[in-house]
This record gives sequence, structure tokens and C-alpha cells, in this order.
Amino acid sequence: MPKDNSIKSVLIIGSGPIVIGQACEFDYAGSQAARSLREEGIEVTLINSNPATIMTDKVTADNVYLKPLTKASIREILEKHKIDAVLPTMGGQTALNLAMDCDKAGIWKKHNVRVIGSNFDAIETTEDREKFRMKMEEIGVGVCKGRTATSFLEGKEIAQEIGFPLIIRSSYTLGGAGGGFVEKPEDFDRALNDGLHASPIHEVLIEQSIMGWKEYELEIMRDSIGNFIVICSIENFDPMGVHTGDSITVAPAMTLPDTVYQKMRNHAIKMISSIGEFAGGCNVQFSVSPENDDIIAIEINPRVSRSSALASKATGYPIAKIAAKLAIGYNLDELQNQITKNTSAFFEPSIDYVIVKVPRWNFDKFKGADRHLGLQMKSVGEAMGIGRNFQEALQKACQSLEIKRNGLGADGRELKSHDELLYSLKNPSWNRLFHIYDAFKLGIPYKTIRNLTKIDPWFLYQIEELIALEKEIEKYTLATIPKDLLVTAKKKGYADRQLGHLMSCLESEVFAKREELGIRRTYKLVDTCAAEFDAATPYYYSTFEDENESIPSDKKKIIVLGSGPNRIGQGIEFDYSCVHGILAAKECGYETIMINCNPETVSTDFDIADKLYFEPVFWEHIYEIIQLEKPEGVIVQLGGQTALKLAEKLSKYGIKIIGTSFEALDLAEDRGSFSTLLQENNIPYPEFGVIENADEALELAKTIGFPMLVRPSYVLGGQGMKIVINEEELEEHVVEIFRTIPGNRVLLDHFLENAQEAEADAICDGEDVYIIGIMQHIEPAGIHSGDSFAVLPPYNLGDLVIRKIEEYTKKIALALNTVGLINIQFAIKDDQVYIIEANPRASRTVPFICKAYDEPYVNYATKVMLGEKKVKDFTFNPKKHGYAIKEPVFSFNKFPNVNKELGPEMKSTGEAIYFIDDLMDDYFLKLYSERNLYLSR
Repeated sequence: MPKDNSIKSVLIIGSGPIVIGQACEFDYAGSQAARSLREEGIEVTLINSNPATIMTDKVTADNVYLKPLTKASIREILEKHKIDAVLPTMGGQTALNLAMDCDKAGIWKKHNVRVIGSNFDAIETTEDREKFRMKMEEIGVGVCKGRTATSFLEGKEIAQEIGFPLIIRSSYTLGGAGGGFVEKPEDFDRALNDGLHASPIHEVLIEQSIMGWKEYELEIMRDSIGNFIVICSIENFDPMGVHTGDSITVAPAMTLPDTVYQKMRNHAIKMISSIGEFAGGCNVQFSVSPENDDIIAIEINPRVSRSSALASKATGYPIAKIAAKLAIGYNLDELQNQITKNTSAFFEPSIDYVIVKVPRWNFDKFKGADRHLGLQMKSVGEAMGIGRNFQEALQKACQSLEIKRNGLGADGRELKSHDELLYSLKNPSWNRLFHIYDAFKLGIPYKTIRNLTKIDPWFLYQIEELIALEKEIEKYTLATIPKDLLVTAKKKGYADRQLGHLMSCLESEVFAKREELGIRRTYKLVDTCAAEFDAATPYYYSTFEDENESIPSDKKKIIVLGSGPNRIGQGIEFDYSCVHGILAAKECGYETIMINCNPETVSTDFDIADKLYFEPVFWEHIYEIIQLEKPEGVIVQLGGQTALKLAEKLSKYGIKIIGTSFEALDLAEDRGSFSTLLQENNIPYPEFGVIENADEALELAKTIGFPMLVRPSYVLGGQGMKIVINEEELEEHVVEIFRTIPGNRVLLDHFLENAQEAEADAICDGEDVYIIGIMQHIEPAGIHSGDSFAVLPPYNLGDLVIRKIEEYTKKIALALNTVGLINIQFAIKDDQVYIIEANPRASRTVPFICKAYDEPYVNYATKVMLGEKKVKDFTFNPKKHGYAIKEPVFSFNKFPNVNKELGPEMKSTGEAIYFIDDLMDDYFLKLYSERNLYLSR
């Protein structure tokens, strides 16, 4: 069936602020869907309250509404625009729940809006645990024994019937909220109570436990006439018991016999056909018994999901793009595969490489958090590695995590306590993967590791094999290692740093040896069809084979370094900046090259940059791409701390950094040097000193006085920052910093109590400075700027203070020789303006200001960085109406035992934007009255 021409305008509902369980994969899905619909001449209107996304940018949709995701907002849009259809499947659980609420309230019917891409019967069946279970029984697909309960008493009765251990799953929740395993009757009452409260309809499914079974997912596309294709099979490295968002996952499935796969595939098609008519992407989860290959259906997500983003990036098949086209009437056989450009979209991808996704956690931000992994998701992001084999992909994923590891092991950081390892193997946490490696290295028998983890033998043997390879490498020095052994190590994903550790030499020496022996990376296409057809899309990963498929052009080119996996302190706002940087460089006539390893993001979409290298943002990988491509330079100031940390190495190797130089970036990061620069420019700052050990700290405290703010250099999201009020606290905290960040230069400055905080963002070309926005925080100084409610423009700073902020911003931007963006933070006390810090790079607040003032500031800043334009060449025209409030969003519900008070270390996972006309608005008055509520040290 061709496109439905009666659909001329579509509303896409976004997923709101980033929370644990619902991250930037929906920015990617929504953006791709919007582009797909606009290609068809359809007007796209979009609602999402998240200012940090590309999705809510003018480049994505015709009409963008940065409004709360509520029925009132939907009504307002429908009264202003003639909308023919709503697509609710691109915004996660949030969008589906809102679409259903609007349906129940008769809003879609009243405005004659069709729901496309899914239907509410299908959603009801998949979200309502009892309906799903009954439907599966009706079609002959196995499910766990169990029933739903809507009351405490009913739950107790079901538990008595089933017996322990059992699982509780809450209906209509996100990221496994309210779910958990219960092994003993004495733990049941509390778990049942939590589950009933977590569900918006106070309903839980109580079922038999299948902990330790194998877990798989199939990512499927379906059109309205019942054509199906399996995009990708995904296998969880971790068995049942760990939420799939917290599990290491592998594509294609590695240990799935073909007979079981075919049975699973048939089950999936039968399941999707049974839940109602809809067209689009769908994720189906199964569990398989390791004993007899029995298959049990876990759940269906009749929408794009986190796994869809992974499957899209794994195969190159643009799931959201095709799903949007299916939603407006096309069938699979009428569409083209966007990667090959010459095969049908009705063509199951086939891949000749391996994908490994490893989640990224932030437990260090939540002191006292329960770090065990279970049915409730706790990771904040993920990294993906692509390799020719599992071991290579696994090492590359580990190199992408940015947790101070150089891959899986071979860095001297292994845990050697037998008892601690046994505990970790049985009770999974964020580091169990590393502890499996450590256990093999310590000599703990395979059988013990298998019994404790229940991880499939094939995966464990792969890790055990790495230990054997390392023992072989350690027999040699760099001078004596045979070439074939070095090639084998590189083919298994080992970084030069790891090999340097094993042979007691430097990373640079290993690299030089490889160069000498001709052992160099080659690049392969991600092509959806195992190279059976030529791919037209330049999307590459590296490996060590003979043929190189990435042929550099002779055009002038720019590399943009991405921001790696999401984490607290560095989120989707940097991906927004990277995408705008790429688009601006394209406008200036450059060939653009993106390097990033985050499968959830728009920057790693196949059609954003001219060339995409899906690689770790890790020195060795970047350097070899630079050697191949020979760019004019590298942009580091858009990718957050991830990209910035590589500036020194780039500078040392003579690679041009586009925009602000490494020396200026470093000066701002080094707390002591920056304070000296302020001194030289007569700019006020709190009294400070720099220390390199605890003795110096105690001595300095005598002159500075308490309370004192302790701030390490070169950190992200306020990591390690703390307000201390006496010598004991100071000593304890400084000792801890030097333990975790040895060799750091720590700044101690006097903490200004009851000061107000403000920040300014600006564009500088080395001669002129344009301030794009000044924001005033509602909470007092002492709460990290990422966790503060902030108002643009300031709401009660006097003219004198604003003039000083403007003056100091311009002075500092020029003193740092900034070329591009800069963010400066201020504390204001008794009308005196003090500088807290400066970041000569894109900041978290830049996308917020761009959206609030409707100006493409990152585009302008990139053109300044490239030397194509000067500040005075732009006609700035910010649209200033009322005030915009930045609202931090937290995921504390995942860590119920954690102190929710806020301080200098950032804890928020995302943000929303809220517009008010004036300061008498009730919402602002409420926030202002509570401004001191959560401040802690």
C-alpha cells in the first residue's frame, strides 16, 4: 500500500527530560522519524520539554513546542494547528502513556486526530501484565506461571500459590521500576508494597522466578499488511536477573542454536500478530532455559526502544526512519534500504561483525546507593564496540567507557581478594565483567565462575582465552615479540596501552613497533548486508585485516570528537553541540568526520556527518583515523570533557585543534593557574590556594578560613567537589581525592555563604566577545550549576552586577584567547561579583539558551572556530519574551536509600525547560520560596 496522502501533518511526542531508564535513544528516534516524515512533504509538529536535544531544534521539525508533556499542552497544540495524525511510538513510555491519557480524555477524537504507528489495544495488551499473559497462553507461547494482583491481600495469595523464589513486575512502568526478585517470604511484603505503589494503576504481576536463564531480544519491523523482518537478534551476556538496560548485550546472538532461533522468530511473529494492528518497530524479549532450550516470552515493546537504537547502530538499518514511513502507510517492500540505496527495506540485515554494548553507571554520584543490579535499571548510558569477533568488540566497548580502564584488564588494576571476587560474581554490580576477568587471572576455577554467574560457557571461555593470550605475551619483550602474536593481540582488541603494560614499555613504543611491522588498522563498512551489496553510506569501524574500505578524499575536512557514553555531568547537550558543529562545518564547505561510540545519539546516525567512525573516543583509535584522513584539524570543544581530555595529546602530536588552543583550555582547567590569571587581570575571586597533599591543605586552611570549597582540577560534573567546615572534614576529603585522582592539583577557596550564583555563556573570536546569555540560579551558591534551577535572563541582579558580569566575561574570554564558546560561573555577595570558574568550551547551558532565544549559537561558534566568520559578521536577534527556567531532573527513585540533598557535586540526569511571562508566575514563586531547601555540603 503506498503512502496515505490524507496525512499532511503529524504530531510527534517526545520523551521529556533524560532519566535513568529513558535516555537519549528517543532523541535519536524522534529526530530520525521527523526527518523521515519531512522527506515525504509532511508538516511535522513536535512536543518535548527537553531543551538539550537536537529533536527540539528547528533543524528537526516545522513546529517545535518546548512544553510540559501534559494533556493541556496537547490541547493547546491541536487548537493552533491542524494535525492529521499523532505518532506516539518515538518517545518511549512517556509518550505512549500521554497518548493513551489523551485518548481516554477524548482529545484525539475531538480534534479528528488519528493515532499511527501503534494502537492502544496493542499497548494495553503489552503493558497490562495479566492481559499479556493471557494472550500468550491463548496463542500457545510459553510464559512464566503467575497472575496479577491489584491489592496487597491478592498478592499474598498468589505468592502462596506459586512459591518462592518469585518475581514482581509493576504494570505501566519504565526501566523495570517497582520490580524485583524475592527469594524469601520475609522479604515479600515490602517488595509487594513497593511494586503496587510504583505502578500508576497499582497493579503487579507476580510470577515464578527464571533467574539464571538466558535472555534474548529480537528487534522486528512490521508493516500494516503483516510483512515482518527481524532486524537483529541480541543476546544478553548477563542471564535473567539483570535488567536488559544494565546487561552487557551482544549482537548477533552468539550462543543461540539455529533451531531455537527459528522457533523464537516464529513465536515473535505470532506474538506481534496477536496484539493488534500496527506498523513500525517492535522489541520482543525472551528467556531460554539453559537446561532444555524451553522458550518463555518476557515482554513486547510495541514502539522503538533503547534496543532499537542499538540494533539500528549495530546493523546500519535506520529503524526509526523506516518505522515512521510504515506509520504513514508504506509497506516494507515499497521502501529502500537507506544504507545500500539499492536494496529493499524488506531485506533482513545480515552482519559479518560483532557488536558489544556495555552500560555506563554513575554509582559514585550516589553515596550509599545499593549497587547491586536487578530488575530495576540503574545505568545512565552505554558504549558500543564493533569488531570482527566478540573479544575485539568487548575490548573496544570497555575502552569507550571512560572509567580509567584501557580495556578489559591488562592494566594492573585487578581485584585480588578471593572472597570479594566470589561475592561479586554471585551478586552482579557494575564491575562484574572486570571481576570475571580478575577471577580467571587469580586462578578461580571456570566451574566456580560458571556456577556463581550463570553466564553462558561460551562467553566465559572467551574471557579465559584472553588471560591465556596475556600470559603468552608476557613471555616476551617488545623487541622479541613475534609479529603474529602482536597481530593476534590487536585482532582481539588489545590497546597499545594494555600491550605496553604486559611488556613493561610505553604505549608510544608499542605503536612505533606496530608501524615498523606494518600492523595498522583498516576500516570496514557497516553495510546491513554482510558486504553482499555495496553500501552507499560511509559508516565505518576499525579492525586489523588486509583490505581498507575507507578511502580518504582529497577534500578539506574536519574531525569532530563526540562525547562518548552518557553520564551525570556529561549528557545529551554535548551531542546537540556536536551535531550543530557538523552541520556548520558542512555549510562552510568542509567534509565532516564524526568519531563517537554512543549508540543512543543523533551524532552517530548514519546520515549526519559525511563520514562516521563508530570507534572509542580513545587516543589510539582517534590518532589512526587522523593519520588516514589527514584533516585540517580537530574540534574538541563540543564533546564535553571526553573530547577536551584529548586536547593535550593532539597538541603534543602536532595536530591542529580548531578553535581555542590546548594551552588556553588547560589554563582554565588547572584551578591554580586560572586563579593566577584572574589576579593578573584584577578580577575578584574567592581567596584561594592550591595544594598537592593533605599537610598543605591544613596549613592553607589557617589563612583562608572555613567554610571552604575543595575542588580538584580536570573533573566533570563537580566530581570530588565538597564544602568542608572543619579540619577533620578537610583532611578526610583531601586524602580521598589524592587516593582516587593521584597527582591532581586541588584548589581550596573560601566558600561564600548565602551568595547568589549566575553564569554567562559567550562566543569569542579572539578580538570580540558576544554574550549569548546570562542565567541566574534560584538556589544559593554551593549547589552544582547542573543541579540548580536557573532563570534566563536574570530575575533580580542589579544593573551594576550585570555590567560587572558582562565586563568580566569579556575580559576572561580574551585573556584565555578563546576562539569559540566559553561558559563562566559567578558568585555574587554584597554586590561584589566573584569568579568561580571558566570553561572555554560548549557547556550544558548552551542548548538551553539556543532554544530559549531561538538562535543557532553553536552554528555561529563553529564558524568562528573554523575562522570562516568573526563575531561582528553575525546579526544577533534573540527573541526575548518573559523568562525561561531550566529545571533539573533527578533519578533518585532508582536509589531510594540515598541522601537527596544537593551540593557541589552534580546528581541530576537531565533537564526540562519551562517558560513564564513574568516573575509573579506561581511556578516561579514556589521555586523561589524553596531555594534553600536542598542545600547540603
